[in-house]
Amino acid sequence: MSFHLNYVSIEQSRWKTLPPPPGFSTQSSSNQTKPSTKQTAEASASYAALKEKRAWDLAISPAKSLPVQAFMLYMSGGGVQIFSMGIVFMLLFTPFKNITGMNTAFAPFAPTSSGATSLSTLPLQKLVYVACNVLTLSVGLWKCRSMGLLPTGTADWLAFETRGQPPEILL
Repeated sequence: MSFHLNYVSIEQSRWKTLPPPPGFSTQSSSNQTKPSTKQTAEASASYAALKEKRAWDLAISPAKSLPVQAFMLYMSGGGVQIFSMGIVFMLLFTPFKNITGMNTAFAPFAPTSSGATSLSTLPLQKLVYVACNVLTLSVGLWKCRSMGLLPTGTADWLAFETRGQPPEILL
């Protein structure tokens, strides 16, 4: 027993009576009417608000990744091994890389006005971005201090101290 599909028997007239999907236009491109200025103003305002929201998302993205990085630091341990040093290096290097590439990171979200310079566009978002990266850097420095890699004690600076003459020789 074999089954055959006969596509000729499909009734096409019932498919033609369905309404078009939302947003579908049957008019040709030359017959389309131009949107009103009110619609374009609303669209540009909503687009600008969306760009600003995305800029804020980018600004706080270093702070969002901080809990994962802190967990990685915890799991790497307190000793000086290659794994923990790699994680600390990544944690110290990434904020500098992010801050140097800040203008290119925020370029897609800049307003379309032609008179603005790169430093004056989105100043508050850029300030928050730098603050979040400094926070990430401070967590990395804290880990370096807890591993004993930063010279914070007096014994770390003994090579630079000068000794006075012993009291027996002063006579």
